[in-house]
Amino acid sequence: MSRKLFGTDGVRGTANTHPMTAEMALKLGAAAGRYFRTDGRNGHRVVIGKDTRLSGYMIENALTAGLTSTGMNVLLLGPVPTPAVGYLTRSMRADLGIMISASHNPHHDNGIKFFGPDGFKLSDEAEIEIERILGSEIELSSPEHIGRAKRIDDGLGRYVEYAKTTFPARGALSGLKVVVDCANGAAYKAAPEVLWELGADVVPVGVAPNGFNINEKCGSTHVETAAEAVVAHGADLGIALDGDADRVMILDETGAVADGDQIMALFAARWAEAQKLKGGALVATVMSNLGLERFLTGRGLRLERTAVGDRYVVERMREGGYNLGGEQSGHIVMTDYATTGDGLIAGLQFLAAMAETGRRASELVHQFPSVPQLLKNVRYGAGKEPLSAPTVKDAITGAEARLNGTGRLLIRKSGTEPLIRVMAECEDEALLAEVVSDIVAAVEAAV
Repeated sequence: MSRKLFGTDGVRGTANTHPMTAEMALKLGAAAGRYFRTDGRNGHRVVIGKDTRLSGYMIENALTAGLTSTGMNVLLLGPVPTPAVGYLTRSMRADLGIMISASHNPHHDNGIKFFGPDGFKLSDEAEIEIERILGSEIELSSPEHIGRAKRIDDGLGRYVEYAKTTFPARGALSGLKVVVDCANGAAYKAAPEVLWELGADVVPVGVAPNGFNINEKCGSTHVETAAEAVVAHGADLGIALDGDADRVMILDETGAVADGDQIMALFAARWAEAQKLKGGALVATVMSNLGLERFLTGRGLRLERTAVGDRYVVERMREGGYNLGGEQSGHIVMTDYATTGDGLIAGLQFLAAMAETGRRASELVHQFPSVPQLLKNVRYGAGKEPLSAPTVKDAITGAEARLNGTGRLLIRKSGTEPLIRVMAECEDEALLAEVVSDIVAAVEAAV
């Protein structure tokens, strides 16, 4: 049986449209509750966090109803970063953690991400079994075994205190001015607080959520806002998070941006030098730049590539015993500190590199020359399978022949949105533009 409801990062869609309806959230909560509550006892608990989308209230209430109907006790955290849910699931001995968020997507989307008792995202097998339960008659609890729900006031504070412990030198941020763009999302309270308590002069951006402005012209997907703030305030560093704070982009004092590949290169080199990089390897996806691979190889390190999605990065890290991985998009996974991507903690590690080396951000953000890479997205409608069209297949075959081993081509369906992602990588930028344009035109014609 394959997954139909779950994508690469939980369940996601437009709010109040299948599958992001209150009815589906209720059923999904009941199915997840039945999966984790197998012994009939009432001691099982689930923690639920969310970002700042208006639809989060609706989905939170529906999930709570479904979970308590199968005997799970629900602890409601309110708005917290996704990595906080992973941390608190394990810290609070919960059987299940749930984050209500569509990450970097616009406000009208939402999603549901699940974490197991170890704080890591659920395996494919667990998601398949939850889908199976969802499609059957779900056994509800008897009246005396219905679960309870309550608000947890100190969840955010617990995460703030933990995040501070990952920074190696207290007081080292004194005198540093840091812009932190929270994307009007889940970290709008936590991130500025952590940085200020560690001694930084903080310039907060994107900290006025209204239910509709999450990721809107701010955050890691719109770094221009943070870059402008860095320059305007004369800041030493900019940290741009996405809506649920599991992604980060770093900006130096000039506003120049370091994506996930450059950040991972810095961390891998520093950790290898300190003999902290386990397995002598970094785990990244097929989207990561060829320049990153060359950078690592030149230092006697390896790049382990996976399918796109931080869950697949984490799975490979756990299989191989590696402790550093991530995605070009800004998911930085450091299993010494967190069970999933944590944009705030990654930002703290970058600040630690500045503090320990005495170097400016501009001396650290560019670790390797990137091979020219071009990514374009084509949106398609329900029921369409553009990659199956003969014309698209022919365009891809033609592009591969033109590249002739001088570059890479990656065509895939997004796991979180109805998009075909067309990515190519090649030293010849003119050829790069041509092959991507040809494939995009073929896909657009097919849809």
